[in-house]
Amino acid sequence: MTPGTVVLLHSPLTTASAWGSLPEALGAYEVVVPEITDDDRAPYAGRYVARAALEITKAGVRPPVVLVGHGGAGPLLPPIGGAQRAAHRLVGGYVFVDAELPPPAGSSRLDQATAFGAEFAESLKNGGRFPDEEPPAGVPSRPREEDFFTETLPMPQDWPDAPCGYLRTSPAYDGPAAQARLRGWTVTAVDAGHFAAVTDPLATARALTDLIAAL
Repeated sequence: MTPGTVVLLHSPLTTASAWGSLPEALGAYEVVVPEITDDDRAPYAGRYVARAALEITKAGVRPPVVLVGHGGAGPLLPPIGGAQRAAHRLVGGYVFVDAELPPPAGSSRLDQATAFGAEFAESLKNGGRFPDEEPPAGVPSRPREEDFFTETLPMPQDWPDAPCGYLRTSPAYDGPAAQARLRGWTVTAVDAGHFAAVTDPLATARALTDLIAAL
């Protein structure tokens, strides 16, 4: 498909800087990159979705809109898409970039944390925060505590309402990519690491462009 606007949504665990120079590399598209940093208290997901919807509206996007979520933004794409539909703005597709998939209704991030080790929940319960490793230079980390991961996530009943695709950029997300393939989604891969938009923006842009075209 040919989108009107591609919206790049960063993980709540980082900032929009995690998209690196990918927006410029996607020169064939109109690209919007919301910066969402006021989701720093509960309800975390609700604040992220509300701010994303506001920033998309302020940008005056041209539909159809393709929503692209990286990492922890993946589970929030459905309610963000719902906000677009409520604003009478057509969603043309959803793309997950090394991201967790949206959970069943009533689930939390912790329920969907398939890309993390078995000790993840125990670490959070003992006061740990995640992420506990530094991302690439120039990409600030926003570590979260247990209540962020155990919060029930919003999930529209009628999702998916548009074609979906998955771009896997690191082996840690082989599981979600396999789940996406089982759902019949278009799946592609680039071996450039979790922050592929920073480390190899040109290859990531090519893969993302091909994926969007296939939706």
